[in-house]
Amino acid sequence: MTEPLVVARDLVKHFPLSGGALLRSRQVVHAVDGVSFEIASGETLGLVGESGSGKSTLARLVTRLLEPTGGQVLYDGQDITHWSARRLRPLRRELQMVFQDPYSSLNPRRTVGAIVGEPLRVQGIGTRAERRRRVRELLGVVGLNPEHYNRYPHEFSGGQRQRIGIARALITSPRLLVADEPVSALDVSIQAQTLNLLEDLQEQLGLTYFFIAHDLNVVRHVSDRVAVMYLGKLVELSPADELETKPIHPYTEALLSAVPVVDGAHDPRERIVLRGDPPNPAAPPPACRFHTRCRYATEICRTVEPPLVDHGNGHLAACHYPLNVSSPAIALAASSVAA
Repeated sequence: MTEPLVVARDLVKHFPLSGGALLRSRQVVHAVDGVSFEIASGETLGLVGESGSGKSTLARLVTRLLEPTGGQVLYDGQDITHWSARRLRPLRRELQMVFQDPYSSLNPRRTVGAIVGEPLRVQGIGTRAERRRRVRELLGVVGLNPEHYNRYPHEFSGGQRQRIGIARALITSPRLLVADEPVSALDVSIQAQTLNLLEDLQEQLGLTYFFIAHDLNVVRHVSDRVAVMYLGKLVELSPADELETKPIHPYTEALLSAVPVVDGAHDPRERIVLRGDPPNPAAPPPACRFHTRCRYATEICRTVEPPLVDHGNGHLAACHYPLNVSSPAIALAASSVAA
């Protein structure tokens, strides 16, 4: 592994809730609650979880579009956690984002050339002619016709719009590309084309990806490692190939059981249906946040928060009763701590 390009240390983001004009509530939404991970240069780290688990908030913390409530964000060895907007501005060239919705993320009143070239104009890069030439070149790289320069977003399909969004993100030659569910709004056939494009671009340009999705199949396809998030917490982090064959956290096991088998082969995995709905992030359960829906939960899960433990080969999980490990002794250790 090379030196990490991005390091998140105990990241926290809480959003306060208000109870109206006269009554103010002290409740907060625990969107992200103590998340730590690293992304090596040239690596793809996938992040998966249910809607509302805090994935998009975490992406915006990493790119410093949101100010963290606590914790640190390090980029290329520099602590950028509390950098001002002015100080972050030149760094924006290296940190770019592809958004989920290719329809609302593009300004319908501007041409493709203006949309893709806007980051260059904001950063003061090149002359007008040089920016125009760079945009036309990049449109060709992402599979669009350079003659699309003067067209408007409404003239394109969803897949083509997402390619425009990818071109806009790549125009400043970034090192880190955060893709926040970039294919969830696209048809399945178009999803495959977009994923293949992202893989080709990573190889050509040496990009580092932080790839976020709720579809575990998509994340496994593009990622070197996969992180699993539940209700603001990281519950598992594993090499992508090992996660499929050796899930350790019960939540990951349930996610994998829901992945459809498309080749007609017999699937020996048990279909696990999680009971109940995800808890309210403004009032998360104590200790292990998954215990209200976990079929293995016991009293210790309700009273002691499990630490994120390395079970070998860089496979981390936060569970008192880890699955698929030879000696799940962590529950006994946690019991002694609680006592």
